[in-house]
Amino acid sequence: MRRIFLVEDDGAIARNLTRLLRSEDFAVTQASTQAEAFSILNEERFDLALVDVSLPDGNGFTVCTEIKETQDIPVIFLTASGDEASVVTGLNMGADDYITKPFRPRELVARIRAALRKSGQAPSAFEIFGLEVDTASGVVKKDGKEVFLSALEYRLLLVFVSNPKSIMTRDRLLGELWDAAGEFVTNNTLTVYIKRLREKIEDDPADPKIILTVRGTGYRLGDGHAS
Repeated sequence: MRRIFLVEDDGAIARNLTRLLRSEDFAVTQASTQAEAFSILNEERFDLALVDVSLPDGNGFTVCTEIKETQDIPVIFLTASGDEASVVTGLNMGADDYITKPFRPRELVARIRAALRKSGQAPSAFEIFGLEVDTASGVVKKDGKEVFLSALEYRLLLVFVSNPKSIMTRDRLLGELWDAAGEFVTNNTLTVYIKRLREKIEDDPADPKIILTVRGTGYRLGDGHAS
């Protein structure tokens, strides 16, 4: 389970974010102040940090510097609407991304997963039923032969590879794919992309073993995986 460090002093926002992230299979540790954040960073390790720019005893930039020096994990800043100066400062200090409040939950989760993949926190090699996925090189092979996927098909496959034990609801998949290849993905087109992906990676697309349908819920990865 990936560990998220949330530095946010607004109690309501922190509670809602913690609830959202835990529902997406993340473990969350929260700090409300710069001092509390420093104390926790000395004791615990994380996979990614969400940091509010404005803190009661300092600012998120100092926290970002400490994170990058001690743990070197992705940092996503939470910024006030229209605060362009904060965005520029944060990115110049090494932040990996930013998201403006108020934000859409689905967008935040997609940004978090993208940052984790980019930083190499997702597994770099994955194999299931003769399908090999190397996320470091972006190469996909089936029974030793390279399979050529579109950008959106590859993104879809990465979602399953990155969440091998989770049932992926259709809403969650739509959230992951919302900006892939600049295409707008709807419920109907998601069904089409699942079908196309199965045709390229399954031995028998009519009887899939890699991407399984969970009726009434969504999809999940088959049980024959090894990373």
